[in-house]
Amino acid sequence: MSKKVLILAGDAVEALEVFYPYYRLLEEGFDVTIAAPQKKKLQTVVHDFTGWGTYEEKLGYLLEANAAFSEVDPTEYEGLVIPGGRAPEYIRLDKDVQAIVKHFFEENKPIAAICHASLIFETIPEVLKGRTLTAYIACKPGVEIAGGTYVTESTSYVDGNLVSAHAWPDLPSFMREFMQLIKNESLASV
Repeated sequence: MSKKVLILAGDAVEALEVFYPYYRLLEEGFDVTIAAPQKKKLQTVVHDFTGWGTYEEKLGYLLEANAAFSEVDPTEYEGLVIPGGRAPEYIRLDKDVQAIVKHFFEENKPIAAICHASLIFETIPEVLKGRTLTAYIACKPGVEIAGGTYVTESTSYVDGNLVSAHAWPDLPSFMREFMQLIKNESLASV
């Protein structure tokens, strides 16, 4: 039986930050569930840096969410991936999302949070108390207000069960670190 990993998404999830982990986990034989507010095709977006003072957003591929947040039992999963984009901005208000994320912190299960994913932590600030992480630079104030320490120098950072990264250019190191955590977690549970 393959090990299960949950990805939290919604419309306007950053395409690379959801597809790269999804296919990387499938490649390694994990059973991956993409959860969203409802089961439906999600519209992903591409955030790129084209010379603006901030990122520019373009439409990306469609992606099927195969579970609604309300249907997710986090005890069934060994790892959690939270991609960025604009999705974290609104899914963080969902009480099921808050409960799911809190479960992974409380149970010390591997969590991968990239880019704007840290916005979710602002709604459950107790999970960041004493934690160190990185995220998209515009998220730094929220991380610090929630009681976390923001790391600027590193493109990806590991603090216990939490792997974090600035943005999609950091996906190789981000997923390498998460895969190491999730594989060790899988071995520990055998």
